Amino acid sequence: MKTLVAFLLCLVSVPALAESYNIETYRVFGPEHPGRYKHPASITQLANKDLYIAYYGGSGEYGDDTAVYGARLQVDHTQWTEPKIIANTPDRGEGNPVVWQAPDGRVWLFYVNRYGETWCNARVKVKISDDGAQTWSDSFMLNFEEGTMVRGQPIVLNNGDYLLPMYHETGDDREKTAGTTCSYFMRYNPKTKVWTETNRIKSPNGNLQAQVVQLTDDYLVAYIRRGGDFLPTDHGYALRSESKDGSITWSDAVETKFLNPNSAVDFIKLQNDHLLLVYNDNMNDRTPLTVAISTDGDKTYPHRRNIAGGDNTFAYPYAIQTHDGKIHIVYTTNNRTTIMHAVFDEYAIIGSPPEI
Repeated sequence: MKTLVAFLLCLVSVPALAESYNIETYRVFGPEHPGRYKHPASITQLANKDLYIAYYGGSGEYGDDTAVYGARLQVDHTQWTEPKIIANTPDRGEGNPVVWQAPDGRVWLFYVNRYGETWCNARVKVKISDDGAQTWSDSFMLNFEEGTMVRGQPIVLNNGDYLLPMYHETGDDREKTAGTTCSYFMRYNPKTKVWTETNRIKSPNGNLQAQVVQLTDDYLVAYIRRGGDFLPTDHGYALRSESKDGSITWSDAVETKFLNPNSAVDFIKLQNDHLLLVYNDNMNDRTPLTVAISTDGDKTYPHRRNIAGGDNTFAYPYAIQTHDGKIHIVYTTNNRTTIMHAVFDEYAIIGSPPEI
């Protein structure tokens, strides 16, 4: 009888085990959808469990016709809704939308508005929704400093404040950033509704697009895209900064061992406190797209797996973990015309079987 029970348990566990190692990848939107150029995209899970994507699209990166588009994947549906414009400034280009639902149910849309020929002329605008991203408020400015940009999702700090990654791009050059380009954060108190800035994170060649996790009340870590140009190099690494006072002040950024071809990374804390870093494991090309997981609080990252690769580019990964524990990563490919969506369990990376 014991043998029969064990055999039946094996039959039940095999499909679950196999499924846990799968990485399911879907094509969300391509050039046939509104806004042929699509780069980058962000994703959030809403209170009703729907998924919501925001991206900016138009004729090209610096097109004045670019707008922010939003689309929804309803629970138990397999088809995303047709993208529709949710932010559009006449005669000015938009960029880098970040859509995020806060703990109180309010959905925030942060995005970049370009006032000149390069992103060094940008500012960050905001819209909010209190009906699950069905309708949006008028836009308002978050920061008036020229060159201000946003790219990564906020986190909720242990004390309830929100921490939004920001960066200040300098150089007035479309092909590189100056060494003075730097990352920082804006902190929001939901009770007083006041935003405050942290110090700027400095590094010799500049840095941008920090992604942050909180490990303790006082200790936070950020992984950051390196600055500079896109010329071939044998010294291209992602950067790292840390705060030891609850995100008030941040250290200068230092090089890590993670390769970086001057491309965005994402960095999140999972529900079990493991850390997930997604990046391009290459110094010069945005391929492959690799996921690494730390189970020891950012000390080591022994678990790694490519989730996209080959003769293409896979850029601007944006990662979340949904209420059911699934990890979702959206990224762009095919010359920035296509948004892809990867879904998987942590076991697909760490290789440990789920508990039966």
